[in-house]
Amino acid sequence: MNIILFGPPGAGKGTQAKYLLKKLNGFQISTGDMLREEIQKNSDIGKKIINDMNEGKFVSDDIVNKLIHSIVSDPKKKNKLIFDGYPRSLSQAKNLDILLDSSNQKIDLIFFLNVNKDTIIKRIKKRKILERRSDDDLDTILKRYDTYMKTTKPVLDFYSKNENFHEIDGSLEIAEITAKMELFLEV
Repeated sequence: MNIILFGPPGAGKGTQAKYLLKKLNGFQISTGDMLREEIQKNSDIGKKIINDMNEGKFVSDDIVNKLIHSIVSDPKKKNKLIFDGYPRSLSQAKNLDILLDSSNQKIDLIFFLNVNKDTIIKRIKKRKILERRSDDDLDTILKRYDTYMKTTKPVLDFYSKNENFHEIDGSLEIAEITAKMELFLEV
């Protein structure tokens, strides 16, 4: 089963992805983690990524799509993918469809965790303290949230037409969000 978790920074995608990994014995595809890994390597790609992130921009589709390609084409991960934070643009969504088609896969469920800006701010402040993530600067997050809402609207429109698309109130408690997702996993 391939699943997309979709929502703004701080919506709880990573938390829900960890739950789905255990339940479905899957593989989490977190573009955020992949990008942070490139930054830690201090590669040329990593330097470009950190520059974009510090400016509150999304990393280019070209970079992200290349990182995703190697994972989607891995036969060990076939139909066990939990996408956390990808796709974020219409170009990425279309790229994902092409990649999945080329490996005889599809998206089974799409969960949109819809969260307002105030909730995001509270969560990011808490996460910054608990996880000490370098990309959790409040100003940067607010820029990323605004960019996300603007850039992701076409992606939301693209996926919301699918019968496997489910919008969930992302401001609910973790267990409540998980329970709502469970309803669709059991079908």
